Amino acid sequence: MFSNNKLYNEDIAAIASCAIEWERLMNTNILITGATGLIGTAFVDALMYRNAVYKDNITVYAMSRNIEKARERFGDYFNNPRFIFIQRDVQSIQKEKKEKKIDFIIHGASNTHPLAYSTDPINTILLSVLGTKNILDLAVSQKVKRAVFLSTVEIYGENRGDVERFDEAYCGYINCNTLRAGYPEGKRAAEALCQAYISEKESDIVIARCSRVYGPTMSTDDSKAVAQFLRNAAKNENIILKSEGTQRYSFCYVADVCVAVLFLLLNGKNGEAYNIADSGERASLYEIAEILSNYVNKQIVYDIPALAEAKGYSKATKAVLDCSKIGELGWKSAFSIKEGLVRTLEIMKSRGENDRRY
Repeated sequence: MFSNNKLYNEDIAAIASCAIEWERLMNTNILITGATGLIGTAFVDALMYRNAVYKDNITVYAMSRNIEKARERFGDYFNNPRFIFIQRDVQSIQKEKKEKKIDFIIHGASNTHPLAYSTDPINTILLSVLGTKNILDLAVSQKVKRAVFLSTVEIYGENRGDVERFDEAYCGYINCNTLRAGYPEGKRAAEALCQAYISEKESDIVIARCSRVYGPTMSTDDSKAVAQFLRNAAKNENIILKSEGTQRYSFCYVADVCVAVLFLLLNGKNGEAYNIADSGERASLYEIAEILSNYVNKQIVYDIPALAEAKGYSKATKAVLDCSKIGELGWKSAFSIKEGLVRTLEIMKSRGENDRRY
């Protein structure tokens, strides 16, 4: 398991005992792409927990490009017959041999933080478009029961000033002629590709539009503002804010996201998109920094971001999600923003600075 921390173990147990029809996942094979990422890591741990505690016999196919990171996060599982690691880039999956029959797919492989958007812009687009095509081709060949595509709040673009919250039908402005457009436009194209496969290939696909996700499974190189704030706090340092912090967004704790995705896997409607965010919550970056600075009794310090990092920043100033649609399926978040941030921080602190997963 990624962490032996009590709070993290509670999170995994909560995901693994959420109110879905778990019997429908018994004796199935589930492919998770982006398995070593923020969401994928918690998902792998939760499914392996189901196997250990509930004897569900779920075979987890964990796909990632980085085997070293996989061993750091899932080392305990590598000798478990219910865990199969696949070292592969989703952009080249079509060149590889077919896997054992897959029943469900959680497709989360993506570049997901600002520095990657600016320093790896081609792959940022191709991971969304070509990577998704390859995974959907695999889904067709394997006749999977359902695939869930992890999309993003960023597909909505900038708030036009006509709504307080984005519902799933909203579409705001994105300047496509910029470097930073690669991530949201890539995700928009991937969503359109999902619809094409549903129509032409009769695929069963549900789209999960995640808000800004945070949690203890964030990578050490995650350059999102919240990830940086949390690393500052975990090291008992001042919180470094690299903007005025007025941007106001929806957020969601990773354990809540995993539960939401499970709801969509079993109860979502084919072809539909669903927003995932803290129920009714939103916060500015400054408010996030303030919560953490108060908790560790440190100051907020303003700094100028590096040029490469700044190029990857989102241009959206207000992106708050309406989550009533997924709420109709019975899902709601368990953690407030403050509760999730404090929980994340305590888990990170328990691992220590020298833990490479930190």
